[in-house]
Amino acid sequence: MSVEQGTAPAPVQRRSLPDRVVLFVAEHWLLLVNLTVFIFVGLPILAPILAEAGLERPALWIYSAYRVTCHQLPHRSYFFGGREFDYSVAQIRAVTGVDNVLFLMHRPLVNSVLGSQTALCHRDIGIYVSVLLAGLVFGALRDRVKPLPFKAFVLFLVPIGVDGLTQLLGGIVPFLPARESTWLLRTVTGAFFGIGGVWLAYPYIEEGMRDIRQSLR
Repeated sequence: MSVEQGTAPAPVQRRSLPDRVVLFVAEHWLLLVNLTVFIFVGLPILAPILAEAGLERPALWIYSAYRVTCHQLPHRSYFFGGREFDYSVAQIRAVTGVDNVLFLMHRPLVNSVLGSQTALCHRDIGIYVSVLLAGLVFGALRDRVKPLPFKAFVLFLVPIGVDGLTQLLGGIVPFLPARESTWLLRTVTGAFFGIGGVWLAYPYIEEGMRDIRQSLR
């Protein structure tokens, strides 16, 4: 009588390094994105704090790095350590003696009277802070969030478009009066844009990452 031999289990194949890296990113993409945004928006806010603490060299490194991302105009940026957190063109002219404040582009102010300027403007800080906060909310809701329809996303673009264009073209286009936006309008319109962008993109990214996770597992 023959003895039936059991079938040996198939050896478990270990994932290759590229597959492990891809799986890690697919599982933790939101954490990685939120951490990146936190660092990206945190450094420009840290720069004036460092400057006010006397650490001007690391503050200068941050200011220099963010020149490629923002105009850094002082009358459109927040300040730390001064009399106020925001200054008008007239106030900056009075303190600096510079008549045309556009000459201060990419030259963040570190001033004993005004304080120290953030490395990003009002609008950019509004955008990236809202992207970070919206990303944290998305992490809590995750699968319950459906992608924002593109037509609805356009509505999130309208405030920033109207505020930015009327400020840029006011006084140049005949039917638009010259105007200067406020820190509140710049920040709020930037925040609308950031929230809309997250709502539009993150659900699609999560769907793609979910497919990658299922495939590699």
